[in-house]
Amino acid sequence: MSNSLAIATVTAALREVLQPAVANAVAGAVVGFNRPDSSAGTPLAPAVNVYLYQVTPNAAYRNGDLPTRRADGTVVKRPQAAFDLHYLFTFHGDDSQLQPQLLLGAVATTLHAQPLISPTAIAKAIGDFGFLGASDLADQVERVKFTPTSLSLEEFSKLWSVFFQIEYTLSATYQGSVVLLESDDEPVPTLPVAARNLAVTPFREPQIDSVIAEAGADQPIVTGSTLLIQGRQLKGAVTLVLIEGQEASPPTVSDTRVVLPLPAALHAGVKGVQVIQKILIGTPPTPHRAFESNVAPFVLRPTITAVAAAAQAPGVTSVTLTLAPNIGTGQRAVVLLNNLAANPPTAFTSRPVISSADSNQVNVDFAGVPTGTYLVRVQIDGAESLLNAGFSGPTVAMP
Repeated sequence: MSNSLAIATVTAALREVLQPAVANAVAGAVVGFNRPDSSAGTPLAPAVNVYLYQVTPNAAYRNGDLPTRRADGTVVKRPQAAFDLHYLFTFHGDDSQLQPQLLLGAVATTLHAQPLISPTAIAKAIGDFGFLGASDLADQVERVKFTPTSLSLEEFSKLWSVFFQIEYTLSATYQGSVVLLESDDEPVPTLPVAARNLAVTPFREPQIDSVIAEAGADQPIVTGSTLLIQGRQLKGAVTLVLIEGQEASPPTVSDTRVVLPLPAALHAGVKGVQVIQKILIGTPPTPHRAFESNVAPFVLRPTITAVAAAAQAPGVTSVTLTLAPNIGTGQRAVVLLNNLAANPPTAFTSRPVISSADSNQVNVDFAGVPTGTYLVRVQIDGAESLLNAGFSGPTVAMP
C-alpha cells in the first residue's frame, strides 16, 4: 500500500520514464507538469506537458476494502482507497519541424514498451523532489501501469473546453492504474485466536410433505395423539420440531419420517409445524440453528370431556364445556347443538365467545332452546370437536 504522497510520486516518476525518450526524439525537449496552456511550450521550446486532469475509483479494488473498524470505532485494519489516474499529455514545439508529432511518437512508444512504473523510476523521482522523500509507492503490492485511453472527438472537445481560452494542442490521454492509498491509522493489536470454532456442513433444506396422525391419515389429531411428519432430508445433527413457538425433541427421526408425541401445552386450532436442524459449534459444543423446513399445517381438534347445563333465567340456559386441550387466551369458541330425536331435527349455534384466560372450560349462553337432549360440539378457532361413533355423544340435557 502507499501513503498520501503516491499520486504525486506517480506523476514525478512518469517524468523520469519519459524524459530520456523525449530528449532523444527532439533535442532539448523536456517533460513538465504545467496546465496545458500556451505557456507550456513554444516553437522554440519543445516540451511534453503531463497534466493529471481526473481521478476515479478503481472498479476492481473499490469493494476490496473490508470493514476497517469495530462497532466501537476501534481500528482493526488500515483503510485503503484505490484510484485510477487520468493524464492529459500535450505536445509542444515547432510544427514546421513536426516536433509535437515526434514527441507524441516517443511517448507512445515508451509507454507501450514500458507501461509499468519501475522502482528505479520511483526512487529517482523521490531523489529529484525532496518533498516526496516519505513516499512508499515502491512498496505497493500492485505496480502502476499506464494504458492509452480512447476518447472520441466529442469527449476531447469537452475535455479541452474546461481550459478557458486555450488553443487546442496535439494531445493524448493515458490512464495509470492502480494507486492504493492507505491511511496512517494504527490498528489496535488483537489477541491471537485460541481455538477455531467453525462448522462446515452441506446445504440441506428439509422439506415437509405431510403431517398426519401416526395412527393413520384418516384419524383425527387430538390431545395425546402422536404426529407423523413425512418429507425429505428431515434428519440433522440435532433435529427439533417447532409447534406454537415450542421446540420439541422427537424420539424418532429419519431422513423421511419424524415421529413426535404432541406436547401437552398446545391449544386447539390450526397449527403450523416446522422441522429445525441445529449444528454443534463452540467449546463446549452448543446447538446453533442452521436449517429450517417449510411450515406445514395440521388441525388439532378439541375434545369435550364433560358437559353441564343450567338455567340462568327464563328461556336462557348456560352451557359449560370442559375441554382438552385448554382454550388459550384470545381464542374464539362457538358451541353447536343438534337434536336428532326431534322431527324435524333442530340445531342451534351459540354466539362466539373470546377466551380471556388460559382455561379448560368454555361457558356460553343459549336462548330459546327447547328442553331435550342434544349432541354438542365446539369449534376452537375453526377446529371442531368430533362426535362419538354413531352420533351417540357427547350430549347435554337442556332444561
